[in-house]
Amino acid sequence: MAHLFAPLRIRDVTFRNRIAVSPMCQYSSEDGFANDWHFVHLGSRAVGGAAAVITEAAAVEPIGRISPADLGIWKDEHVDFLARVARFIAGQGAIPGMQIAHAGRKASTRPPWEGGATIPEGHGGWRPVAPSPIPFRAADPPPTELSKEKIHCICEAFAAAAHRALAAGFQLLEIHCAHGYLAHEFLSPLSNHRTDEYGGSLENRMRFALGVTAAVRRAWPERLPLFVRISATDWVEGGWTPDDSVELARRLRGLGVDLIDCSSGGSDPAAQIPATPGYQVPFADRIKREAGILTGAVGLITGARQAEEIVACGQADLVLLAREMLRNPYFALHAGRELGAESPVPVQYVRAFPRA
Repeated sequence: MAHLFAPLRIRDVTFRNRIAVSPMCQYSSEDGFANDWHFVHLGSRAVGGAAAVITEAAAVEPIGRISPADLGIWKDEHVDFLARVARFIAGQGAIPGMQIAHAGRKASTRPPWEGGATIPEGHGGWRPVAPSPIPFRAADPPPTELSKEKIHCICEAFAAAAHRALAAGFQLLEIHCAHGYLAHEFLSPLSNHRTDEYGGSLENRMRFALGVTAAVRRAWPERLPLFVRISATDWVEGGWTPDDSVELARRLRGLGVDLIDCSSGGSDPAAQIPATPGYQVPFADRIKREAGILTGAVGLITGARQAEEIVACGQADLVLLAREMLRNPYFALHAGRELGAESPVPVQYVRAFPRA
């Protein structure tokens, strides 16, 4: 059997293979609601044979959206349509997952195809919040520094989001602590200049991410897996480092996190990132070995044999694909044939995937 198609059991959930659909923002919501676009986008990738299909970042409060068109999970009304999506994904044999997030200082922006610029207050935008009043880009208005009271409220908002994700039928939850969004902003000394217990030392800078995780783990059933996505490095001198990531992973494991989804970057628009095929895999490999936790590899993984090698060599336990899944929702079905592995094909599609 190809290693890529070996089942993976985490808590009470069995993933049918080691291929997951990475969270990908669609910028297609109104007031946070999922709609037919999300149903087709996510559902088609479950039909395509992936083991898990994870929603785009779902904001835990309105001002935590990257853009006004982001998915949300901050109110009970969001649950009904999401339940339809989760039910369909599960019906195809995939694990429905949700990523919950807060954009922090990178909120209130236009979708990428509209340039991604900050939307001013009064023009449909809002004032973002952050650990410190430091804008992401020099031309952006400074975000509002979070009070301790508001920090606690956001932790509770993450826990409430976990309850709603469960009500919607999701079986996997991922906390977004990467890409320069709020939890990462607390972690990185580039964006966190606080002098209280949430800033300064590594211990203090980890406090928010660990607090959110503890709150979510209490709200999320013990029988279901919890992932955390991190940026393993800022790729900037004086920023968050791989050493820091190993220590964070150790602490997250102690809080009941099952897998670290290893991405990188996002804190500094000037960061020089060597984006070559599999460039983030070494982070997943190191964190797996040194922190003793399952890891997921993501970033320019585009081929079946490339993904097979990552899992076969023990560099990661799961591969998460994003752009390749946009190009080819049926990646897992094709990969199974290429690697000579059993990859169940929906009966409606068997004529396109005849046995050799």
